[in-house]
Amino acid sequence: MLKTLLKTLTADFRIIFERDPAARNWLEVLFCYPGLQALLFHRFAHRLYSLHLPFIPRLISHIARFLTGIEIHPGATIGQSVFIDHGMGVVIGETAIVGDYALIYQGVTLGGTGKESGKRHPTLGENVVVGAGAKVLGNINIGNNVRIGAGSVVLRDVPSDCTVVGVPGRIVYRAGERVDPLDHGRLPDSEAQVIRALVDRIESLEQQLQVLQKATDSPRLEETAVPACRIQDKIIGQFLDGAGI
Repeated sequence: MLKTLLKTLTADFRIIFERDPAARNWLEVLFCYPGLQALLFHRFAHRLYSLHLPFIPRLISHIARFLTGIEIHPGATIGQSVFIDHGMGVVIGETAIVGDYALIYQGVTLGGTGKESGKRHPTLGENVVVGAGAKVLGNINIGNNVRIGAGSVVLRDVPSDCTVVGVPGRIVYRAGERVDPLDHGRLPDSEAQVIRALVDRIESLEQQLQVLQKATDSPRLEETAVPACRIQDKIIGQFLDGAGI
């Protein structure tokens, strides 16, 4: 048992150098990475919790929360090579299960949705990336290689090999494309895609209206509204292109 625990802790330590370019030496990682420290506390508390020892596991979890800002219930099951980056404000519930090689950023909540008993927290597969501030709530299953965008709220099961963004979370598939887990800039913007479709529809209707106006020799509306339309088109274009972000 001790050998397995040491192997798991070593994997937690090594994955930081693979996932964080700011990690330069072992001393800095050991003393200055709260995510690693929180996992060290949790591994020990979880062992005691599995022995049905009262009070002590929760006390260890509470001390870890005070020192690191990360709250992991001792009942949660955390896989190997899990990296909690920065970590402040992370909350992982009692019945949550986190698979191997998961990457969790600050402000993430793996929580429940009410006062139900039994399994009430999410299950994350392997190689899952949960962006900053994301909330994954309820007894749901998140498949392998899933990427959850920052600020997303996930309330339903997510199949493997896809990306979830938005509130509530919406699934965007990327079949056959391997994505770097650290490449957050490539997350799709589903809201912008919907707005783009609406703008295209409005432009189509405007063109149809112009054809009808020409057919009936009616005054053209754009002659009295060109400046306003141009300003609005510029604002829409900047939003869709991400200008100013």
